[in-house]
Amino acid sequence: MPALKPTSFRATITWLGRVSPDQGLRSQALQTAFASFDGIEGEAHGGATRPSCSRVLAQHPRGTEIRNTRQLSIVSAEELAKTAQAIGLDAIDPEWIGASMIVEGLPDFTHVPPSSRLQGPSGVTLVVDMENRPCILPGREIEIEAAGFGGRYKPAAKDRRGVTAWVEREGDLSLGDSLTLHVPDQRLWAHHEAL
Repeated sequence: MPALKPTSFRATITWLGRVSPDQGLRSQALQTAFASFDGIEGEAHGGATRPSCSRVLAQHPRGTEIRNTRQLSIVSAEELAKTAQAIGLDAIDPEWIGASMIVEGLPDFTHVPPSSRLQGPSGVTLVVDMENRPCILPGREIEIEAAGFGGRYKPAAKDRRGVTAWVEREGDLSLGDSLTLHVPDQRLWAHHEAL
């Protein structure tokens, strides 16, 4: 029995980017990208492993080498627009938030189940790790471009920051590609509410 179910939900890639190691958090826009097992080539967040950060302090001391499940930051165009509206901007440039990819067409994207897959026409397959919790770093970049608005980003992006992902199968990504959502064939944990 398959552990993942293909769905009829599709996401269209509307923006691609890469954070260069010398650019801080800012992304550079791309037309196409090859997603290798280490992520997008030249990406500051790439590699098979990474040093642990504040998001996993309950599991590992900061700086511990762990598997890199944060190779990409994928954000919904619809959720990004809602975040911009909530802070009073017409739009938020994906470059400002360090996005790897902006997708359009998946409802409640930030909350797709962990371990879901996004599979493109080249066969490239991205595994959703989990929700990407908002932090203050995108707000700093927004502040540079729109003074007075950066501090509003973190609370406005709650439940709308997208997901982190890693590459399960290598392949090409291009603007306009349609990605199929595959979800785990698993019910919600019975004790989830106790958390």
